[in-house]
Amino acid sequence: MAKPDTLLVDIAALVESEQSNQMPLTVVVPGAVITGRLAPEAVWRARVAEVLGDSERLKSFATLFTPTGADGPPSSPGDGRPTHLHLHLARILQGSFGLPDTGGMYRIALDEVSSWTVGELSYSDR
Repeated sequence: MAKPDTLLVDIAALVESEQSNQMPLTVVVPGAVITGRLAPEAVWRARVAEVLGDSERLKSFATLFTPTGADGPPSSPGDGRPTHLHLHLARILQGSFGLPDTGGMYRIALDEVSSWTVGELSYSDR
């Protein structure tokens, strides 16, 4: 998608302004359908930093996701509108499976979203 859907940008901006991580969202991007909860970037970054910080091999990367490791929010241009979605508890839907089982943390460029729906799609492991 060359230009992000303005309604989706508005939803992402509202999630950012309210600091809520309860908005269920499913998006279609090249090669994947991803379903999860839309989170504010700061909340998403903090959770990624926490997970990386708990890993002996990856803890040096945690600082890149903390407020002091970032030079301002990279997913907001000068106009303050989001350019990325930040999903947590998210899964890539592949056939009848959701990967990973426990949900992951995904950052998705808004201009890559070709379609979307409010709500999380369920999957069956049977």
